[in-house]
Amino acid sequence: MTYPYASAQAQPALAVTPPSGAARPRLTFLGTGYLGATYAICFAELGYEVLGVDVDEPKISKLQAGAVPFHEPGLDELLRRNIAAGRLRFTTDYREAAEFGDVHFICVGTPQRADGMGADLGYVESSVISLVPHLTRKALIVGKSTVPVGTAEWIEQLVSKHAPADLGIEVAWSPEFLQEGHALEDVLRPNRLILGVKSQWAHDMLMTAHKGVFDLAHNEDREVPVVVTDFATAELVKVAANAFLATKISFINAMAEVCDAAGADVTQLAKSIGYDARIGNKFLRAGIGFGGGCLPKDIRAFQARAQELGAGEALRFLHEVDLINQRSRGRVVQIASELLARPYGPAGPDFSGLHIAVLGATFKPNSDDVRDSPALAITRSLARHGAQISIFDPQGMENAKRELPDMTYAPSLNDAVTGADLVCVLTEWEEFRYADPNALGDLVAAKLVIDGRNCLDQALWTAAGWTVRGLGRPSA
Repeated sequence: MTYPYASAQAQPALAVTPPSGAARPRLTFLGTGYLGATYAICFAELGYEVLGVDVDEPKISKLQAGAVPFHEPGLDELLRRNIAAGRLRFTTDYREAAEFGDVHFICVGTPQRADGMGADLGYVESSVISLVPHLTRKALIVGKSTVPVGTAEWIEQLVSKHAPADLGIEVAWSPEFLQEGHALEDVLRPNRLILGVKSQWAHDMLMTAHKGVFDLAHNEDREVPVVVTDFATAELVKVAANAFLATKISFINAMAEVCDAAGADVTQLAKSIGYDARIGNKFLRAGIGFGGGCLPKDIRAFQARAQELGAGEALRFLHEVDLINQRSRGRVVQIASELLARPYGPAGPDFSGLHIAVLGATFKPNSDDVRDSPALAITRSLARHGAQISIFDPQGMENAKRELPDMTYAPSLNDAVTGADLVCVLTEWEEFRYADPNALGDLVAAKLVIDGRNCLDQALWTAAGWTVRGLGRPSA
């Protein structure tokens, strides 16, 4: 069922009283990483009483002190405001969470397993069995983490095994769709809500838990489409969406390879096909590919789960999507060897004695996340081939240092490029996109730049005397 709640319509009156007896459901978010902390802070901003829960004591102490342990624009201010207002607290005590909450959202990580492509559900299991033995009244446990299809049914079994039998604890699934750098809008103003439920009570509790979202939409004259469905469909929505986006990114990167071979321009190709409403222009910027904590591991886990279900052949194309993504990273090293006149031999090029400036460490701008970052993978490869590297990123330096501690990290963009034989733009931060090529040209040893994100104004940089190479674009 789909319910497009429009702002012009009256919101449905939901005859459900939170088990705690509070006027609005009290919400807990189990796991205070990027997902859980963002949701906890935003729902407190919507007026709910919220408790964030995590076993990581330093992280909880930092949040309780009003500091977000990652970079997300605008989130620090909301955190401090809602702690001061008394709506938001953080704890490591699952007993406290059980006593407090009516709706418990599972927001823990589901990393790729060390022994294969599937998702590791260890954190999910731990959060459930840490919570449910302490419950003393009816509650709703809602999954938000990205998981293999079938996980919600498994959680029901865990609840049945570990919770007091007479409480009637229920499970639901409502996937998240956060985009790093845009997460506040994604929580406060979602483009859809997916509710996987089995009972009217679970449905009504979830709707009541999101009433603040609907009220905000009503005030702003917007719609929030709501899809009410079964567990399996709700679980598949997020992984299917990520698989589609990954496929679209790898498609245009495959076209970039063809454009390089044919002498065509992939940016013009993407613009041309993007005008087709059936295709659209989003996620059609060719470059060094996708990374982060979601897309790479999610498409691999999706393949693994499909194989377990006997539907592995249906997702064989995702293997090629993954390969194209990895191959895009290697193209930067090939282009560097051409620009620097260092032959690409059987062991790759020899960049000894060369200084390469790397602009960007995070997997995308407006984030400090370097998980599976294409920029760091390329940096590691350039260094392995002998280059002296200087890295600058506006937000990701500290996280990058933990991944690549032996690199040189410059305090500014100018410091990074000073004396460089080659500049590689690997994350499309605005600071890099709108840098002055004339001013930078006075600092480098050679005006050579690889635009790994096809984000620079190629004509402007060429006019300033630079040789510019992008993926899938001919040199100007």
